[in-house]
Amino acid sequence: MHTKFTSLDPRLYDYLLAHCTAPSQIELDLIAETEELGGLALMQVSPEEGLWLRLVVQISGARSAVEVGTFTGYSALAIARGLPPDGHLLCCDVNEEWTSIGSKHWRRAGVDHKINLVIAPALETLRSLPADAAFDFAFIDADKQNYLAYYEEILRRMPVGGLIAADNVLWMGMVADPNARDEDTEAIRRFNDFVVGDERVEVVMLPVSDGISLIRKVK
Repeated sequence: MHTKFTSLDPRLYDYLLAHCTAPSQIELDLIAETEELGGLALMQVSPEEGLWLRLVVQISGARSAVEVGTFTGYSALAIARGLPPDGHLLCCDVNEEWTSIGSKHWRRAGVDHKINLVIAPALETLRSLPADAAFDFAFIDADKQNYLAYYEEILRRMPVGGLIAADNVLWMGMVADPNARDEDTEAIRRFNDFVVGDERVEVVMLPVSDGISLIRKVK
């Protein structure tokens, strides 16, 4: 099979960003405030990934969404902007300090009424939901060793056609490095291997940011 891909260097990445719809001032302010956290800012989704999330949510017509791992709220802002005015996003995170940064910007963007932030372990939150709780769209971007558990809890609450986006599936390239044997890398490999073999879904893995898989429930 002919391989077709383009490797990004900083110059080409800058070109890519210059040809994406630019972040809003609110998004730029959120990025700037997150950067004040130092190295932790790496956990924030990139601007092009945020735009991708918003467009996927809009195109899919999703009305109910869940996010596992909110950090400072950039991805939640993107998803909420993609939802209709009466849409709903459940955000699951354990850090009130980081999520409080996002809350301010959600209010500024006028999407805070769509967002329900729950500060608790995500598995506890998901497992405590009413039996009839359902989601059209999900974004998983939290502790890697629980990816499979989050996936199962969410997938069973989705209709056929529901979408899950899973972040960091390339894990800085370490998933393809046979010498990388740390727990997080192994957890991402297990997740990727499981999903591609799961007959309930179809999946495409894209080299956006640190790798993102778009998973569609088919049965």
